[in-house]
Amino acid sequence: MDLYTRVFSQSCFDVNEKVLTKFEQLNDEDFKEKTHLFNGRYENIYLEANKIPGLEVIVNVALENAANILNIKKEKLTLGFWLNAMSTGDVTTAHTHDDDDELLSCVYYIKVPKNSGDLILTENNKNTIIKPEEGNFIFFSPDTLHEVSKNQSGQSRLSIAFNFGLMRT
Repeated sequence: MDLYTRVFSQSCFDVNEKVLTKFEQLNDEDFKEKTHLFNGRYENIYLEANKIPGLEVIVNVALENAANILNIKKEKLTLGFWLNAMSTGDVTTAHTHDDDDELLSCVYYIKVPKNSGDLILTENNKNTIIKPEEGNFIFFSPDTLHEVSKNQSGQSRLSIAFNFGLMRT
């Protein structure tokens, strides 16, 4: 696999507005967990897919694409996901996802105002800057150091992050 793989999904793009509208209506009780408190913001917000109509479309497309990239039947993959809401001035700190048995990581973009932050992948001390686009998935290795630059848009941005692993039998 190259450093990253970009996939556009029209079916996911078509549900973005519905997902965003419902996300904005949620309150703290709707989330099962919030983690990674940095700079006054939880970088990871967890909830069940059924809390937001349309989210299951995005989750299923992510799983199908991960299975294709990994050349593994999707029934053999596990999937974890969380939302990342970035307000003006927010960043996502540099990190990797190779804490457990992850095989592949991914981010999907729901709402991306202009200048709301770029995805930066670092490999061999070289940065690759990826301009996010709504409806796009970016798949990459879980051991790739990555971060998101400062949201300078004046608007909130919303994405979903995924990790895929092998189902244990």
